[in-house]
Amino acid sequence: MKKFAIITGVSRGLGEGIAKLLLESGVNVIGVSRSKNLVVPDIAKENNLVYQHYSCDLGDADQVETIFNEIKNHVFTKETSEVFLINNAATVEPMDQAMNLKTRDILQHVQVNTVAPMILTNLFLKEAHQHEIPGIAVIVTSGAADRPIYGWSTYCATKASMNMYTQSVALEQDELATGNKIIAFNPGVMDTEMQETIRSRSKEEFSDVERYQKLKEENKLNSPIDVAGVLIDIINDEDVVNGKIYNVKNYL
Repeated sequence: MKKFAIITGVSRGLGEGIAKLLLESGVNVIGVSRSKNLVVPDIAKENNLVYQHYSCDLGDADQVETIFNEIKNHVFTKETSEVFLINNAATVEPMDQAMNLKTRDILQHVQVNTVAPMILTNLFLKEAHQHEIPGIAVIVTSGAADRPIYGWSTYCATKASMNMYTQSVALEQDELATGNKIIAFNPGVMDTEMQETIRSRSKEEFSDVERYQKLKEENKLNSPIDVAGVLIDIINDEDVVNGKIYNVKNYL
């Protein structure tokens, strides 16, 4: 029997770390991102596992649904014993005062951070239920979901919405007794390209920029691979709590 994980934003950062560790633990990986990862395929070969990449613009809802319909034929089979969906991809742009934001940028942000993971999770849970394959969906969230941040109105709003989505869907799965679960995972502040983008902004656009610059200077950013390890331990735990919003700070 095989295990599969579908991971968005697999080209770098946390997504890459999750893919590496899952492959090393015996899980086949389906990567979804705009650009390919050049490291992960070699790890799959070393472990005699499957790694398949699907190029997808998560800002295009029709493309997201089409890609999933292609993926499901490889994942949801009689040979599959367990499935995971890791909604890792996200964008922090646009960063600015709300009254300066352009409509098209807001639409793109909401599509990538909220609509795409909702579409993927809804379809994932439906397939897992229909094929009677145990499934766990993960929403990578943020501390921005819990507090207002100057310049991050869209990011705070989309992350907060995904936390409530997680809890609502978990309630449904429990009441329907599907056996499938959904959790949210706050990875904290990591040393990634997204953080480089954040640190490059002006104080007028993002008032907390100096705090993030200081975290980098003081080497207080978590390694994506360490954070990935925490998440994998959580989803492999038989007692993982449906609907819970996990926080890496309780583990690292």
